Amino acid sequence: MSSPALSRRDLLRGSVALAAYTLASRPLSAFGLEPGAGEELIPFLDPQPYDPKRPMLRWAHLNSWITPKEELYEVSHYPKPKIDPATKPSDWKIEFTGYLKRPTTLTLADLMKRPHKTVTATLECGGNGSNPGFAGACGNLRWTGTPLGPLLKDLGLVKRSEEVVFYGSDEKVEKIREKDFPQNFARSLSLEHALREEVLLAWAHNGDPLLDIHGFPLRLVVPGWFGVAWVKWLKRVDILDRRFMGRWMAREYVTIRGESREHTDWTNWRETSVCNLCCKSVTARAVKRPDGSVRFSGAAWSDGTPLKSVEVKIGDGPWQPAIIGKKPARGLDTKFTWSFWHFDWKSPVPGEHNVVSRATDADGRIQPAADDPTMKNKATYWEANQQWVRRIRLG
Repeated sequence: MSSPALSRRDLLRGSVALAAYTLASRPLSAFGLEPGAGEELIPFLDPQPYDPKRPMLRWAHLNSWITPKEELYEVSHYPKPKIDPATKPSDWKIEFTGYLKRPTTLTLADLMKRPHKTVTATLECGGNGSNPGFAGACGNLRWTGTPLGPLLKDLGLVKRSEEVVFYGSDEKVEKIREKDFPQNFARSLSLEHALREEVLLAWAHNGDPLLDIHGFPLRLVVPGWFGVAWVKWLKRVDILDRRFMGRWMAREYVTIRGESREHTDWTNWRETSVCNLCCKSVTARAVKRPDGSVRFSGAAWSDGTPLKSVEVKIGDGPWQPAIIGKKPARGLDTKFTWSFWHFDWKSPVPGEHNVVSRATDADGRIQPAADDPTMKNKATYWEANQQWVRRIRLG
């Protein structure tokens, strides 16, 4: 999906240098993950279900640190708007309304004239990992756009400005308190969050115009938050003086967890909005090496909080530290990206084995086991960051 007016030069102005992109696009062998000479891929006994009609990251086929945009998952909650693929930046309008000194309407062309940059960030669906067939709803891409914060300041924030609501062009009639109301898909951020330097109004991913399923021609980018917050087909930004409680903030994408008190039968069922990413890791591959060892490798990510460790457990053995690979650094801001890791099992034994990884971030958040109370007492499928146990057979 591209528009003649969205030239490559315009898209890449202010983005990462070619050298940085080349590094980020290198095959996984550059990070120690892809099988090398004399190495043999060991298939998992629990392969990820595959639907060739649905874009989804296939962990066994992972081949670059940057995810091709065509492999990025797609989730929408209202019917996709019909947007002419020939839409020019001068045709697409975005309203800025509410508690602003200078409410206005800008075109995408206006936004593209402003200072802009590229942020590399991992995008993950709030329901990723909720079932084996939905375990690849994430990806690591480069997003190009203009920072939202400076624009809001230029439009004049007022004392009452507290909450920023983002409206997409996708819409549906919703029944609220037994009455029908036309609604656009909408999510909000606190003003403090909306002013962060990494929050973008983005028109490109991986150096190309957004695909239609990913929000062409404009979407919100909120690094460190689940994808539901990254509103697509963006058409309005509204500043409120109070909390926004639309369906997708207050009634859906709300996680219900039971908090039990020790030595009592009482449980507090707590509801929280699905917002920042959980601490998570995935075991993507197992490889038999020429020296007889087995290398497990995968990816781990958080909400921008640095990873402290990734550990691997084989069968009933102890947790052992994995090696977290260095991220591409030249010209790239990698705070909100995933990391690759690997662990070498030096003396593998024949038979079937379970292998599982867990990540821990610098704030002490530990990726929980499936039977941990935070997972076992979770009544909704969002924020499914439980450990993913994989199985292999060695001859």
